Amino acid sequence: MTVSSAPGKLYLFGEHAVVYGEPAIACAVDRRVTATVERRDDDRLRIRAPDLRLDSFAAEFGESAGEETSVAVETDADAVAAALGYVRGAVEGAYDHVGERVGLDVTVESDLPLGAGLSSSAAVVVATTHAAVRALGGAIDDETLADRAYRVEAEVQDGDASRMDTYCTTVGGAVRVEGDSGERLDAPDLPLVVGYDGGSGNTGDLVAGVRELKETYEFAADTVGAIGDVVREGRPAVEAGEVGEIGTLMDFDHGLLSALGVSARSLDEMVWAAREGGAAGAKLTGAGGGGCVVALDPDGGALRALELAPACEEAFAAPLDREGVRAE
Repeated sequence: MTVSSAPGKLYLFGEHAVVYGEPAIACAVDRRVTATVERRDDDRLRIRAPDLRLDSFAAEFGESAGEETSVAVETDADAVAAALGYVRGAVEGAYDHVGERVGLDVTVESDLPLGAGLSSSAAVVVATTHAAVRALGGAIDDETLADRAYRVEAEVQDGDASRMDTYCTTVGGAVRVEGDSGERLDAPDLPLVVGYDGGSGNTGDLVAGVRELKETYEFAADTVGAIGDVVREGRPAVEAGEVGEIGTLMDFDHGLLSALGVSARSLDEMVWAAREGGAAGAKLTGAGGGGCVVALDPDGGALRALELAPACEEAFAAPLDREGVRAE
């Protein structure tokens, strides 16, 4: 049996624009997805994912295409399909990498809310691929792992995935991604907190909506470019730990994302609650439409404000996780 875990991540700046080749900066957060993989005596693949909106659900696959058995589903069918797609794609990637196919039992557990802007799907793919490769007797380097995981996400998300997510969850720490290249940043710890509204947005629909705006209106394309400019301005501030400057740019970025139609009433309410609680800056993180906001909280007031905000279901500190995927 092998066990691997990978952290979630949040965007400081750059979501949505990164899809169009603009840079983005993100931080791995100290909440993880854990994948446990064990060989079976037969050739079947069995997936259990109790924390990925798959309550009372398990799926079992044979080698024949389309052969599947499952117990009763008591959750959203689209969420089931996506979650299974991530896990099954990760296992297929491990099979391809090692060059061996055997039956596997895969269990995925998560401290991250699914689809809420903390890259839970990337962490699922990275942790599962890493554990499955090890269970098959192989090894995989970070660059290859991040690339394989990205390809799984891109397939499940119809090509709308970003390399940022899988790269950050693989290597950990603070990272900058632009196009196909990524690098770790020498950044100090930042007083980050997260507010979660209990929901999530549809990443595919939100990305498609931004694309339609960008193709229809020149000013929307300029807005995407402006988000890239925020990232370029933000890099030296992140590396220097300049909380005030980072916060100002986070606020600006949230406004640009709102202009592109990817915020939500609950996200805006949490952003304003955090700011009124003393946050140096606050913004949505991830695709938007619901899910999480991130705030810079130098004195703890923003966390307390989020805990009391009606729109916020859960609030927690999100220290930087400098370790990426790891064997447990």
